[in-house]
Amino acid sequence: MFDELWNLLKWAWPFFLAGLDLAIVIMASAHVVLTKRDNRAALGWIGVIWLAPIIGSILYFTFGINRIRRKARKLRRKESKHQRLQIEQAATHELQQVLEEDALHLMSLNEFVFGLSGSPLLPGNTVTPLHCGDEAYARMLASIEAAQHSITLCTYIFDNDAAGREFSDALARAVARGVDVRVLIDDVGTRYSWPSIKGELRKGKVPFNTFLPTLVPWQLHYTNLRNHRKILVVDGRIGFTGGMNIRAGHRLDPPSKHPVRDLHFEFHGPVVSQLQECFVGDWEFATGELLEGKLWFPAIHPHGPALCRGIPDGPDSRRDLIRFTLLAAINSAQRSLTVVTPYFLPDLTIITALNVAAMRGVHVSILLPEKNNLALVQWASTAQLWQVLERGCEVYLTKPPFDHTKIVLVDDAWSFVGSANWDARSLRLNFEFNVECYDLDLAANLNGLIRTKLSTAKKITLKDVDSRPLLIRIRDGIARLATPYL
Repeated sequence: MFDELWNLLKWAWPFFLAGLDLAIVIMASAHVVLTKRDNRAALGWIGVIWLAPIIGSILYFTFGINRIRRKARKLRRKESKHQRLQIEQAATHELQQVLEEDALHLMSLNEFVFGLSGSPLLPGNTVTPLHCGDEAYARMLASIEAAQHSITLCTYIFDNDAAGREFSDALARAVARGVDVRVLIDDVGTRYSWPSIKGELRKGKVPFNTFLPTLVPWQLHYTNLRNHRKILVVDGRIGFTGGMNIRAGHRLDPPSKHPVRDLHFEFHGPVVSQLQECFVGDWEFATGELLEGKLWFPAIHPHGPALCRGIPDGPDSRRDLIRFTLLAAINSAQRSLTVVTPYFLPDLTIITALNVAAMRGVHVSILLPEKNNLALVQWASTAQLWQVLERGCEVYLTKPPFDHTKIVLVDDAWSFVGSANWDARSLRLNFEFNVECYDLDLAANLNGLIRTKLSTAKKITLKDVDSRPLLIRIRDGIARLATPYL
């Protein structure tokens, strides 16, 4: 009897496994078809699922599904949709007074982004560009030292080096004098230095947490679903954001082994509350603690001429806020569009929008670093350049040190700054925070900075790209295939 049962099991076992695999494959494929918006990604995952029995499905359910879902909270903003509309209408009226006649077409861009994000444009802000860590860190540390009530800090990389210890010591002193401090660091970002900065923060009794802990080795820099935001808010009234991490290389004086040129921004005015709201949402997600009340959200009075709106984005949002804002800005440009970014790996839709803008007569300039800090990204980016060069966009390579600056300027009136790069990781896979600014003086300031970069930059032509050696072009082309994941 036992032998007969054993023989039956041996006979039936392969059919059971085949049936189980078929059921899992069908279930995984159905999930791909129903949830993936990108056709290429959907086809790729379906190929993996069907060509690698069981293993392909395991890979998809492990890496292919975004499990990050956060319940939207209004946080401090208790106003109704009607009240937000009233705030937006008042800001729109002020924007119409601020914009010069040849920039009034940007009113439709503002209307679009409000409809997309639901966040009103806020008037009464001052925006100050801070060049490299030499200037930015000094201002940030001074604000931390002067803090009286609260400090919130979110960053991707927080190195345990000279710069990182300056920040950890300043935060510890703030804690010692009774300031409420919260620090959120991306888990992968804590591993760029060893030992990590976490020991210094613990020693200083600084309340901190890490975002989405992972077992991925620190050497793997191409991980996704990371918190790439950089936000510092002091006493709820002074805000800093941009592209700058906390590490010694962002200071150009003294020189470091791997210097990085970057731009950060200091904000005063009502938009600081939107920086704080973004941090509070991330902190609650990571820790379960909701920061509320006047300690974190004091009343903020108008402080300057800029109209600003903070735009958080990430894989927990289905609206691709930053990507659609970029597309709307490109389509709104009538005279000039300038892009400064360290990583330029746009998808076909954005490439088409850039080309259409250039063909409409818009002067499209794209500034990229001559030598990137990530070789694969540079290879893939170079392989894509012909797609914008052949339609009239201009591409410039800026001289070392590596330029990590992120700016978009439209028609000398609209500026877009923050943490997002022009690649899939920023626009689909990581958590980012940008601020759009309507401020003619800020745009003029940033244009001056861009002219300085262009004075030493090398203009790249279609001939330059096409004349690369065949093996180099093949290498770059292969790297380009990984664009959705770089």
